[in-house]
Amino acid sequence: MSFARPWLLLLLLGLLAWWWRRRRGDVPAARYSDVSIPAAVSARRWWVALPPILRAVSLAALVLAAAGPRVGGDTVELKQEGIAIVITIDISSSMLAEDFAPSNRLAVAQQQAVAFIRGRTADRIGLVAFAGEALTQVPVTLDYPVIEQAVMDLKIGSLEDGTAIGSGLATAVNRLRRAPDKSKVVLLLTDGENNKGLIDPRTAAATAAAYGIRVYTIGVGTIGEAPIPTGRGLGGFRYELLPVRIDEPLLREIAAKTGGRYFRAKDSEALSRIFRQIDQLEKTPIQVTRYTRYDEATRPLILLGLGALALELLLGSTLVVRVP
Repeated sequence: MSFARPWLLLLLLGLLAWWWRRRRGDVPAARYSDVSIPAAVSARRWWVALPPILRAVSLAALVLAAAGPRVGGDTVELKQEGIAIVITIDISSSMLAEDFAPSNRLAVAQQQAVAFIRGRTADRIGLVAFAGEALTQVPVTLDYPVIEQAVMDLKIGSLEDGTAIGSGLATAVNRLRRAPDKSKVVLLLTDGENNKGLIDPRTAAATAAAYGIRVYTIGVGTIGEAPIPTGRGLGGFRYELLPVRIDEPLLREIAAKTGGRYFRAKDSEALSRIFRQIDQLEKTPIQVTRYTRYDEATRPLILLGLGALALELLLGSTLVVRVP
């Protein structure tokens, strides 16, 4: 505990001097021919000594309250220059391809995206999903549990099938263009070629570059062939071994035009490494400021002082009447 105005504690010395003088000095009293009678009465009435004690307690409590008692401790506040990030994930049917053991591409992408989100501390993060069209799932926010849940809730078939890379990127750029953050980043993850949408991916990339938004593109899929769903039957999806087609030149061009990088994820471990690399590339600078926060503790002392004073006045006017 500390005091905001410690010099007021010197008044306690005056209180001690008053108490000492009271105990040592002569107290005016009525004259009795036989003092044994009032002495016996006083001895049986212990509350006779209460008024001066209550006054001392009241004065001491009020002096302590005036000195500003406070309780506090050191706290570390992290002031960070935040980054606005929009994770843009392809949820076309080909993301169900089971070449990312032990699960499909989308499930692995969801797990790694959540791990990436949990590694951030002061960055605002949003989520865009795209297939044949694009849709913002969550605007940029600091509410990480909401983002994580939205990532895990992504489902194939919730949007028209196809791969509209341009629409997905344009939607992410639109979410970031008015963001106040100094750094703005898009993580675009896809496993195909642009075959849907009204927006050309190169136009969307040029817009991103104009707004100072870096785009990291990730091509997802093994090299060669992979079991890709081609339809749905009574027992679920039907899979066929089909060649994996990713428009790598386009993804490289988008990344280069915006100052980002292109990555190729051929398996789940590679995708994990890519997210860790991006996490290192987009680290947030941290400035640590130490401050002390105090909680005032004057109210209990004020209540104690006023209560003791009120009790003294009550006793002085009822049970303990002073004789001039």
